[in-house]
Amino acid sequence: MISTAPKPSEVIVPPQRHYLNAGYGVKSWLLTTDHKRIGLLYLASITLFFFLGGAFATIIRLELATPAGDLVSSENYNKFFTMHGVVMIFFFLIPSVPAVLGNFLIPLMIGAKDVAFPRLNLLSWYVYNIGAIITLYAIIAGGVDTGWTFYAPLSTTYSNTNVMATGVGIFITGFSSILTGLNFIVTIHTLRAPGLTWLKMPLFLWAHYATSLIQVLGTPVIAITILLLAFERAVHVGIFDPALGGDPVLFQHLFWFYSHPAVYIMILPSMGIVSEIVATFVRKNIFGYKFIAFSSIAIAVFGFLVWGHHMFVSSQSVYAGMVFSFLSMAVAIPSAVKVFNWTATLYKSSVSYQTPMLYAFGFIGLFTIGGLTGLFLAALGFDVHVHDTYFVVAHFHYIMVGGAIMGYLGGLHYWWPKISGRMYPEGWAKLGVLTIFVGFNLTFFPQFLLGYMGMPRRYHAYSEEFQVLNVMSSAGASILAVGYLLPMIYLIWSMRYGPVASANPWPSTGLEWRTSSPPPPENFEKTPVVTWHAYEFKPRDQAEIVGEF
Repeated sequence: MISTAPKPSEVIVPPQRHYLNAGYGVKSWLLTTDHKRIGLLYLASITLFFFLGGAFATIIRLELATPAGDLVSSENYNKFFTMHGVVMIFFFLIPSVPAVLGNFLIPLMIGAKDVAFPRLNLLSWYVYNIGAIITLYAIIAGGVDTGWTFYAPLSTTYSNTNVMATGVGIFITGFSSILTGLNFIVTIHTLRAPGLTWLKMPLFLWAHYATSLIQVLGTPVIAITILLLAFERAVHVGIFDPALGGDPVLFQHLFWFYSHPAVYIMILPSMGIVSEIVATFVRKNIFGYKFIAFSSIAIAVFGFLVWGHHMFVSSQSVYAGMVFSFLSMAVAIPSAVKVFNWTATLYKSSVSYQTPMLYAFGFIGLFTIGGLTGLFLAALGFDVHVHDTYFVVAHFHYIMVGGAIMGYLGGLHYWWPKISGRMYPEGWAKLGVLTIFVGFNLTFFPQFLLGYMGMPRRYHAYSEEFQVLNVMSSAGASILAVGYLLPMIYLIWSMRYGPVASANPWPSTGLEWRTSSPPPPENFEKTPVVTWHAYEFKPRDQAEIVGEF
């Protein structure tokens, strides 16, 4: 069968006209409605918060290098791990891929000139930053010590820290998430190019569509929960505090009804990235395209049904625990479908081991470990044993850091030539991904052992028997920090000194590769017509190769 896909070298618009040189002034950026520039504005904002959250993590690991709490007091330690969680989850992990890569790529991948609501898109960035500034104020004014989960009645009655300011910041930022999700849903529904049917869409779009559904349906729940928390704290009406006639378990139900689906807001977009990378660097149609596409929707649906596994040791009934245990294991099925199908795509393939593919391999390996240990936590008996131990910390970070951030960095490297118009130094990039992989495993794998041995999380002092594994974890964190700094350095360097990128340097088949690098302000000079499948690659001997294949 002869492929009908256009040649990778076809460029619809002249390469000298691109969004980066459409206007250089600060005003042109702050008032832009170009989805590509808004994506870069988000990139700058969330990168700042990534390193801020990393700074808090550094203090935590330095404290835990010795058994005695000799670096910071227990009160300050509570603040540091709380602010680490708040910053990394609400201001980096949740917005990272959708706000940066989703904003930049979704209109390009569907052949549109912009998102459906460009002004709303810019507003979402401003809303994000308003919430971020309020949260920064709370941090500077003394921080908050409730943990990122804000469990009542500690957060509603007993904490004397900046709970209200932090809650207001997160509440406002939630509207940014809702607006972005709504924009993406409408954009994907209404602005697809002629011929781009649902079953021709790249899997990156399916992942973002499912993510947007969670953002729109789930975020209002956490917003209402924070409002109730603030109301009880302000006027002392009993909602969650049992001393006032409230129910603290109600808070847990409301919080986790959003916060477990929020895990999939963080991980689903990275799954979409891995699908794009795997298909490109083995030059094959992704195995089981429909299964991967519909598994994204299945994850979004099942994600709202499993919140109770966070509450196995609460007052929840044994019968409810059994139901949530079953559902928590069932949600692993659509995630496993993706891993198995990526593996099947790799089977008997000739793989190009370039940097994005190395990140994809890292994602698959680390996410698989995180997913398997999630099954352990879904088992009632085992969960009781390791509840609130470092086993949970390790599991969460294997999903969020090993999965979400590996996927995010893989996508950033994959589409960096399209974003910047420049190539990065491949040698340094490979060193970066290997450093991250080694540093991550040295940091978090010992924490599985610590948790199984019984070391509780959130403690700034611990028994001497746990020190060796904690020293390993702290040493790994220093390696991981170097690994995260490397991409920032060489990607910034590449924007000025990197080799000029062609329109399709890998090459791939998506519409985003059918325009110049960087793209022009309007994306396409004329609306493209799609006559090929998302991953309809030519055989190697017929393809025009621009790279090491």
